[in-house]
Amino acid sequence: MFISLVIPAFNEEKLLPKTLAAIEKARTAFNPLGWSSEVIVCDNNSSDQTAAVARSAGATVVFELVNQIGRARNTGAATARGDWLVFIDADSQPSVELFAEMARRIARGRVVAGGAAIELDASAGWVRLLTAAWSCWSRVARHMAGSFIFVETSAFRELGGFSEHLFAAEELDLSQRLKKLAVQKHRTVEIISRPRLLTSARKVQLYTPREFCRFFFRAALRPRRMLSDREACHIWYDGRR
Repeated sequence: MFISLVIPAFNEEKLLPKTLAAIEKARTAFNPLGWSSEVIVCDNNSSDQTAAVARSAGATVVFELVNQIGRARNTGAATARGDWLVFIDADSQPSVELFAEMARRIARGRVVAGGAAIELDASAGWVRLLTAAWSCWSRVARHMAGSFIFVETSAFRELGGFSEHLFAAEELDLSQRLKKLAVQKHRTVEIISRPRLLTSARKVQLYTPREFCRFFFRAALRPRRMLSDREACHIWYDGRR
């Protein structure tokens, strides 16, 4: 079994080293199984040293000019050699235990894709409540958080990958399409509840509750229009770090 670990990265020179170090350690979970893996970083037109940081850590670096998360993931996946793709955000730190649980589910042969519940590295009480609510909904609805997605490569390519019409919520769109495909293949999509993925709480530190509420309110009223507009999804693209 060959696993391709794909990391989309836009101006991530600060947090990427910690992510790559965590991934390097987590990859040891594959050793007892005799599995191989590769790390691919897609530099999504960064203006900082993201690409250099990735190369210095031994990752394969590819470049995507259009600044869009789904497109960056697709570009990284296009060069991947693995039987399975694992998409990890550049501000997230998977553990050995999480990779081991993912490998166990892949080896069992029942899943076509999956994700993990998330845990923020630091946050206010109200944010922890929202994170817990999301994790609960994620398990029930089998919606994968974009920060950690594992998917069989053939299934990912059969569906055409992430939508390049969406600038946010592209992981939810992919989740819906994968669930339908899983039914056709008599398989399933699963969310790992424990261990959780540790990911950065920086967005809730960089943006105000008012900014989040305004975005989600407008997205609820006109989801396709909002999610297809890069400017409307500025929280993910304005480069605030």
